[in-house]
Amino acid sequence: MQHDLVLILDFGSQYTQLIARRIREQGVYCEIRPCTDRPGDLARSQDAHGVPWSLDQRLKGLVLSGGPSSVYDDDAPPFDPAWLDLDVPVLGICYGMQLLAQQAGGQVMGASHREYGHADLQVTAGSPLFAGITPRTAVWMSHGDHVATPPTGWQVLAQSANCPVAAMGRADGRRFGIQFHPEVTHTSEGTRLLRNFLFEVCQARADWSMGSFVAEQVDRVRAQVGDGHVICGLSGGVDSAVTAALLHQALGPQLHCIFVDNGVLRKGERDGVAAEFAELDLVVVDARERFLSALAGVTDPERKRKIIGETFIRVFEEEARRIEARPDVGGRIRWLAQGTLYPDVIESVSFRGPSATIKSHHNVGGLPERMDMQLIEPLRELFKDEVRALGAELGMSPARIWRQPFPGPGLAVRVLGEVTAERVAVLQEADAIVTSEVAAAAAHDPAIADIWQAFAVLLPIRSVGVMGDNRTYEQTCVVRAVHSSDGMTAKIARLPWELLERLSTRIINEVRGINRVCYDISSKPPATIEWE
Repeated sequence: MQHDLVLILDFGSQYTQLIARRIREQGVYCEIRPCTDRPGDLARSQDAHGVPWSLDQRLKGLVLSGGPSSVYDDDAPPFDPAWLDLDVPVLGICYGMQLLAQQAGGQVMGASHREYGHADLQVTAGSPLFAGITPRTAVWMSHGDHVATPPTGWQVLAQSANCPVAAMGRADGRRFGIQFHPEVTHTSEGTRLLRNFLFEVCQARADWSMGSFVAEQVDRVRAQVGDGHVICGLSGGVDSAVTAALLHQALGPQLHCIFVDNGVLRKGERDGVAAEFAELDLVVVDARERFLSALAGVTDPERKRKIIGETFIRVFEEEARRIEARPDVGGRIRWLAQGTLYPDVIESVSFRGPSATIKSHHNVGGLPERMDMQLIEPLRELFKDEVRALGAELGMSPARIWRQPFPGPGLAVRVLGEVTAERVAVLQEADAIVTSEVAAAAAHDPAIADIWQAFAVLLPIRSVGVMGDNRTYEQTCVVRAVHSSDGMTAKIARLPWELLERLSTRIINEVRGINRVCYDISSKPPATIEWE
């Protein structure tokens, strides 16, 4: 299907994927392309679904993302001005606004101080972009440079105390620049602004949904695989479970799921997954000793992730050889499916543009260069909330869909320092207490029920304590709980003191090896949700 399309050019902002998410929430299909792309090249290529590009028919709008650079930097991200020759509306956000101003002859200047965080925006002129938005509204700023003078033929639309040109628009109502970020939840009317751009300015159709995504991905996977067979790494989390369900609908008996016990799972995980997914031709592999031996002595989190990523691949390759020897398969398995999501990709590698690498996810930046199988990643363009919507579309149970995220490298990135079987066992017990107590509290408190993740972290720090009149010198446990909608940003969860006290008391009393419990009150950004 030829969906209406809004294209985002990525200039390196960590929020670029949030722009895509907000647009797709409105039912408008969008894709992110690196700023190095040129419209001529794109017109001769295919989109993420293998459909040849037809810019004249499909493209309804262009968004220029933010980014960490200055338009005056010698190494500023490249940009082909031919994009601005296309007859489509353009919205520049932050760096994208400054780029629009520079390209049209306006003046961009370095700010006397960087503006980061909450700001009050005053709308000073009417325009379709601000239709229905209150004259004074809260926005989120994150910039150094700013537009000092709009280009000729452009009008100032809004300003803030530290930004005299916080929004500008061209007289024909087809191009706009905004210095703030409408895609983040801190901008109170950001969704309304994006809807105005999509439907009032671009006249785009809301013709993209999870239902259409399922049909398109099923057709795409069938065309890609043909009569071959696929193995799927099934961890039991929502990402891999939805991947397996989607591929099962597309391939049926051509799909073979593998669950790997890597020794860094949650307590009881192996038995639970084996029971729940038995109908998917599930193979359970005990690789605990192999993973823990590979991690012995390793403390650097990047090395942990890469070791786990490569070890997973080697295990999958070996199991694929065993499965393909079965008479019902009778041929080499060349495909490996995994539940890679957009946040995994953007934090691991700069695959779209000049975005900074935050950490290598085991299933992206942690993958080995040499692989015997090709990847199938049907969720690679989706955010977590979209994956959950997809799971509902596929008829999966709410308990599975709304399960809290669990990192692919498992407890290896929650055991800070060296990962050993003994330290993992300590954390498993502490984490089980956190999980059960938060779940029990959630039944009576909607705010707790809305928690995105709640878990325990084991620090490589020992401190003195007193238990039973005896001196102890044991490890420290940190409890982490956050609210989020997509994993790209997160706020701390304000757990009640009674719950925190109960967690601390139970962990110290019941888990041998821990004598101190702390609570993490860091948001993302600047911290990440996981500690490693």
